[in-house]
Amino acid sequence: MSAYLIGDIEVPDLKRYEVYRRDLAAIVARHGGEYLVRGGEFEVIEGDWQPVRLFLFRFPDRKAIHAFLDDPDYQPLRKLRGLIAKTRLIAVDGI
Repeated sequence: MSAYLIGDIEVPDLKRYEVYRRDLAAIVARHGGEYLVRGGEFEVIEGDWQPVRLFLFRFPDRKAIHAFLDDPDYQPLRKLRGLIAKTRLIAVDGI
């Protein structure tokens, strides 16, 4: 069953974020992940959630999401993201 990693990221330093984004794609792909949404325009239809910058990845399953997040090659990028952005992540099983 596919699983999705949904995130909302607030990035004050877009220049340093580009380094993160550039190196991220190969690691995501290594774990069977693919971008479905990456920072596109959005519209809040209902409720008071005000995301800043949304992204959505599809992975083969939740185990692959955790393998991606725990990948040793991702750890320097994860640390960089922690320094330059505020991120909210959720994983959800899909169809």
